[in-house]
Amino acid sequence: PASRLHSFLLFIFAVHTSCSFTMYFPQITANKSYSCEGLGLREVPEKLPVTTEILDFSFNMLPSLQNSTFCELKSLLYLDLTRCQINWVYDGAFHSNRQLKTIVLTGNLLLFLSDTAFAGPRSLKQLDLTQTGITSISFIPMTNLHSLDTLILGSNHISSLQLPPNFPTQNLKYLDFQMNNIRAVTAEDVHVLQKTSNITLIFKGNNFIYIEPGALQSHFYSLDFGGCTDIPGVLTGIRNSTAQILWLGTFHGVEKEPYISPNVLQGLCNTSVKDLYLQLRHFRNLNADTFQCLTRLRKLDLTQTHISALPPGISGMSSLVELVLNANSFEHLCNISSAAFPSLTHLHIKGNLQVLQLGSGCLQKLAKLQHLDLSKSHIESFDCCNEALSGLSSLQYLNLSYNTKLHLQDVLIKDSPNLELLDLASTPLHINASQGPFRNLHLLQVLNLSSSHINTSMQHLFQGLENLMLLDLSQNNFESGIMPKDKLFQQLSNLEVLILSSCELTAVGGKAFHSLRKLRHVDLSHNKLIAFSTDAFSNLKSIYLNCAHNRIRIVPREKLASLAGHCRINLSYNPLDCTCSNIGLITWYKQNLDKIEDSEGTRCSEPKSLAGAQLATISLSCGINTAGIIAVVLAILSCGAIFISGARYFKRNYQQI
Repeated sequence: PASRLHSFLLFIFAVHTSCSFTMYFPQITANKSYSCEGLGLREVPEKLPVTTEILDFSFNMLPSLQNSTFCELKSLLYLDLTRCQINWVYDGAFHSNRQLKTIVLTGNLLLFLSDTAFAGPRSLKQLDLTQTGITSISFIPMTNLHSLDTLILGSNHISSLQLPPNFPTQNLKYLDFQMNNIRAVTAEDVHVLQKTSNITLIFKGNNFIYIEPGALQSHFYSLDFGGCTDIPGVLTGIRNSTAQILWLGTFHGVEKEPYISPNVLQGLCNTSVKDLYLQLRHFRNLNADTFQCLTRLRKLDLTQTHISALPPGISGMSSLVELVLNANSFEHLCNISSAAFPSLTHLHIKGNLQVLQLGSGCLQKLAKLQHLDLSKSHIESFDCCNEALSGLSSLQYLNLSYNTKLHLQDVLIKDSPNLELLDLASTPLHINASQGPFRNLHLLQVLNLSSSHINTSMQHLFQGLENLMLLDLSQNNFESGIMPKDKLFQQLSNLEVLILSSCELTAVGGKAFHSLRKLRHVDLSHNKLIAFSTDAFSNLKSIYLNCAHNRIRIVPREKLASLAGHCRINLSYNPLDCTCSNIGLITWYKQNLDKIEDSEGTRCSEPKSLAGAQLATISLSCGINTAGIIAVVLAILSCGAIFISGARYFKRNYQQI
């Protein structure tokens, strides 16, 4: 959770600079990385620096590549030529690009590749030939491809997998043949692949009719046969192989396949696999025999496999640490037969299609479980969740978001003191507890209560959460629309991120967040605030304050004076007044542009003559004009004359006495 939190707080800024002969395009890194994407260019700009290392030239027009096309760019490491209408690649097209590591030719209909088309680069690593019209592997010149670790040939018209003897296998780690027309594989076709080790091989979307038994015998990292209908044939083809990951699932859009019977996976007894993916397959008559060859699995993914229960007789699966059962039709949490998986650390039952009853003690045997996802599963519990989630002493991550309703009578979960992340977003919470429902979760770092209809008037709501770092209360309401000066956040001494967007807030109390001395990120966007104030915060040295999409018109200069160090504020999409009444903000804004987030969206609303103008671009003259000066001088002279006349009057009267 700490790493997720730090990632959440990172902000990425893009720099744009002009760098071509007549057009402008983003300069990613000065003199190193450039994008010319979609500019309608017919040649490489002459003014590109010779130091360019990364060039995105996609969606332009280069019908042919000559040995002079990129001859000046001798430092190129990465070249993207996606959909440049390239048909011809002549001798030595990359002869001058000795450092080149990656060439992307996706979406070009290649009619001719010279025998030395890829000669030049000393160690070309990645070659992407996706959707280039290739019908045969022999069309690809193998000269100078000995260093390849990635070759992508997806979405072509390859029908034969006959690999030539000089096929580059020495360093090959990723070979992609997805969405081609390969129907048969023989041992002779792929003999050279036996020289590889730990390779990823993608065959997704090829409708195999025949794979010679043992033809694909090797040591793989990942094998993907997604969408292939003949699963027994595939398993016969890879027998005696080892693979970290095996994909046997399918995907939407594939014609309806026959049911998977219990004996379909028997071939896995002759293959060593760690992670097995069976998404969108349709199991029928699921029984314990289905799992008898899965005993060495580390992860099993049964997403949307049309199952409503796992058979109770499953045995021998003590190695399984992750089980994915998303988008199925379980009626009861006990239907997953959790006792069959004693080593489980990650369990996912997300998007269950039926109302999921939690029951009592259904997961009690999972003492090692760390990650539990029950989101989007229509859960409604009237006594959540001590009995239902009892025994989960190792639990660190719990996701109950997007469910129907949870009623809390006491603490949410009593047996999981090590919980670090709790997500209850968009699940209505009804709390009857007299004390804080999270008071025993002393290690909790991230709490998401967005759209949970939480009762924010509970003074002890966050009791016990002294280590909480991120709190999301967005889309919850506060009484009278005011963030009060109360003790709601008093115990959150380590809180760094507070999200209060879309809470219908009209005002924030003067010291509402003074107990949050480590606060670094506050999101008050999409509320109804009319005043911008920093008085509510005690630590303003490195805070990010988001007040975008509110109703703020005027910000007094004194409210900004305390913002120092690395502070940043966002006032975009507020109806800002750009008259002399707001000169304090306008002056400070121009002097502190480094502290502004989204200056593009920070615009004037009044007066009408400046409506829509960016705040950074306007100039106001708010001094006294000539007529004003004359009026002031006349007033002073008048006062002087009255004073002198008065003095003479009193002097004369005094002399007569």
